[in-house]
Amino acid sequence: MSAGSSTPFSDMHLLTVLAETQSFVQAAERLGISRSSASMRIAALERAAGVPLVRRSTRQVSLTEAGQQLVAEVGPAFERIRDSFNAVHDLSGAPRGTLRLTAPVALGRQHISPSLGSFLVRYPEVRLELELTDRLVNLAHEGFDLAIRHARHIPDNYVVWELARSESALVASPEYLERKGRPRHPAELSSHDVVLYTGSPKSLAFQREGGDGEPVYADVRPRFTANNSEVLREVVLSGAGLGLLPDFSINGDEKGRLERVLPEWQVQGYFGTHIIAVRPFSPQVPLAVHCMVDHLRSVFGGT
Repeated sequence: MSAGSSTPFSDMHLLTVLAETQSFVQAAERLGISRSSASMRIAALERAAGVPLVRRSTRQVSLTEAGQQLVAEVGPAFERIRDSFNAVHDLSGAPRGTLRLTAPVALGRQHISPSLGSFLVRYPEVRLELELTDRLVNLAHEGFDLAIRHARHIPDNYVVWELARSESALVASPEYLERKGRPRHPAELSSHDVVLYTGSPKSLAFQREGGDGEPVYADVRPRFTANNSEVLREVVLSGAGLGLLPDFSINGDEKGRLERVLPEWQVQGYFGTHIIAVRPFSPQVPLAVHCMVDHLRSVFGGT
């Protein structure tokens, strides 16, 4: 690069985003530009640098050794710029800007999305993007500011806010219990139709309430499986079987049609035990993120 030429700072920032997303489409979406513009800007950066920075394939994008070196050196600087801007941006005392949020499908549909309208009314300068998905999102690579997760353990590699404790329970409709009878011990579940989350173990561990005694293992026969607890709840409500559901899905039965089965027993190691909000570590957390966490704490505090 000649001494008289301008340094393409914005194109280097685009390269750092491309390194995270490994996709021209996702990088362009995050920066609000077209894919063709992103591709042309990277090509211009490569001409200015005099070496290839990106390897292009039909499936994904990766960086050359030169591209990796450039990102390693300029990436932290862009992170500091972003954090400094967010800090100044928040001095006004009012959250603003775009907040990208992701959450599991059932949890998001049942408890998060119904409350977001009031959040937007309260904070009119915040633009909110919500993605509901049951896959484990890579927050840094996909550009999310906050993820809501139903977890068994509190991760130590993120900034974490605990929103609520959670437990799972075995439930059934009155119609099913009238037809098939009410089990009195986990061992009796082998003769019942059971509705389970996809991939669940066929032997469930039960511990007496209070944690007394050794766990009891019950072999179960799944009559229906699905990867969404909202779907499981609807099948249980139809009377097709006993269902093991997280408490937030049970609470979604507004009419109280579900009855707890084996209430003196607690299922071990099934669904998560915490509902948490997480984001990657950063020196400065945007005010909009803090406001969303406070909002969600009030939401889950009432569930």
